[in-house]
Amino acid sequence: MSLDDTRSPLAEAGTADEARSEPTEACSTLAESDEAHSEPTEAGSTPAESSDISHFLDSARSLTTIAQGEIVPATIIKITDTEVVVDVGLKCEGAIPRSEFLGLDGQVSVVAGDVIHILIEHYNEQEGTVRVSYEKAALRQAWEDIEQAFQDQKTITGKVLERTKGGLTVDVGVPAFLPGSHADLRPHFNADALLGQEIPLKVIKVNRKRNNAVVSRRAVLEEDLARRKAALLEHLKEGAVLTGHVKNLTDYGAFVDLGGIDGLLHVTDLSWGRVAHPSEAVKPGQELRVKVLKYDPEKGRVSLGLKQLQPDPWQNVPSTYRVGGRVTGRVVGVVDYGAFVELEPGIEGLVHSSEMSWSKRLKHPSKIVNLGDRVEVSILDVNPTQRRISLSLRQSLPDPWTTLTQRHPVGSVLEGRVRNLTEFGAFVEIEEGIDGLVHLSNMNWSKDVRHPSEILRKGQKVEVTILGIDSDKRRVSLGLKEVGPDAWSEFCGRVQAGDVVRGKVARLAAFGAFVEIEDGIDGLCHTSEIVGHAPGQDRAGLEVGKEYAFRILRVNPTDKKISLTMKEVDQAAAAAAEPVGAPAEAGAEAPAVVAESTAPVETASVESTGASES
Repeated sequence: MSLDDTRSPLAEAGTADEARSEPTEACSTLAESDEAHSEPTEAGSTPAESSDISHFLDSARSLTTIAQGEIVPATIIKITDTEVVVDVGLKCEGAIPRSEFLGLDGQVSVVAGDVIHILIEHYNEQEGTVRVSYEKAALRQAWEDIEQAFQDQKTITGKVLERTKGGLTVDVGVPAFLPGSHADLRPHFNADALLGQEIPLKVIKVNRKRNNAVVSRRAVLEEDLARRKAALLEHLKEGAVLTGHVKNLTDYGAFVDLGGIDGLLHVTDLSWGRVAHPSEAVKPGQELRVKVLKYDPEKGRVSLGLKQLQPDPWQNVPSTYRVGGRVTGRVVGVVDYGAFVELEPGIEGLVHSSEMSWSKRLKHPSKIVNLGDRVEVSILDVNPTQRRISLSLRQSLPDPWTTLTQRHPVGSVLEGRVRNLTEFGAFVEIEEGIDGLVHLSNMNWSKDVRHPSEILRKGQKVEVTILGIDSDKRRVSLGLKEVGPDAWSEFCGRVQAGDVVRGKVARLAAFGAFVEIEDGIDGLCHTSEIVGHAPGQDRAGLEVGKEYAFRILRVNPTDKKISLTMKEVDQAAAAAAEPVGAPAEAGAEAPAVVAESTAPVETASVESTGASES
């Protein structure tokens, strides 16, 4: 209730003495006024004059009903340098100090003719004096309005004056306290933002005796929120298009105030294109039209979409992007398993790590492409239903396997680096992205290699020979021993069937003895070709590691087999004989051949690989 709404019976009573010719002359008492009007004139009075006199006397008597402490309306007559003169409806005027009308800017807030409410502090009818106060009337009226607003739970308006301990001081006619917790719905609201503002409030506590009033802005906001929420729920449903304001941003999306209910606009629903952070698409306070994607009344959760109000770019994908075609895009994401390439806003494809390079050794995608790179890719697959496009980077590059035979024909020797060792051989990189296999059987002519680590080590540079290329299966066969001379070919060029050679028994088997003639050259002497051997005997006492003389029965360079015999071999003479073809230089290794034959030997032979006992 405002001060201007208060009315007194005095305001309704019309008085004949309201017009004064000289406002500054001294007040006449009501008694003198009554006496003056009660005396008839010499000429007498007419009935009409008697009626006016009676009306005036009745009005005058009603003035005596004003009591001390009463609030009555008054009209400002004039404003001086020190006081404001008001007409309170009495035979005298009231004077109020000018200071009671000064505003915050130091200026008088009223003008002559304004009607204000004042408090009658003292009134002496006999002396014709009155003392009135504008401030006290306003203060009393303010407290009455505050108490009434508290009882009726009505909303009042106040101006935030200053910040105080624990809250704010608000002018609601009297200074009132606004706790910081009641300044806003948010718990950590910046209350300083309200300084100097006119805000709506609810009175939550009042004690007039202690001049204590506590108000709340949060109560007004909660009431308004509940009203807007009820209105929103009437038409909140999935598929509805609503208008809201961005409340705050998180890493995973934006919360939008729909008017009583907050909805989550997930980062994936902001745009058809890639959005790394919600701040790239929206800003706090921004007004948005959003679509309700899902509403859970029980949990009060609302999922919103912004991109759903825009055309879906995937609708044109089948006609725009065809399998086998080449397109150019921008790298927008690099992950462990590949790279995402944006073909157009909202359309992305994945280049799997296996499609990054022709090399079988997969590198991390970040070693091949970087964010923002423009790349040309080939389309491997298009799936509009699942919104997936498979791309290939290597398909847009020349396939090194198609021209490998031209660059490195079979039989050519080249240098490579050992990349990996396995139980069956070693992989050697002959050029970027192309590895070849050196099998155990192709590592050494003479040595029986059980594991590649006996000869090679990882990272070692070696020379290898191209043995075979299968471009379809992307395989290259390499040889290590083929780079050097073939020990078997050299040996077979020096000996022939019938020659006598010396050899050391390498190992014994049930069917004979394996003899090492030279380093890497083994032959087999069958039990039937051992002198003094009888059925059931154990190889006629041959000792492993001991050297004997043997005659060559047969040489098979292709299968690398030599058949030996001890028959018709003079062991003593063979031991004393000078080896055939002994080198002239001292210290050189002597060949194992001790005697040459001039006629072929007809003795049956048993073949041996020197590597198998069966």
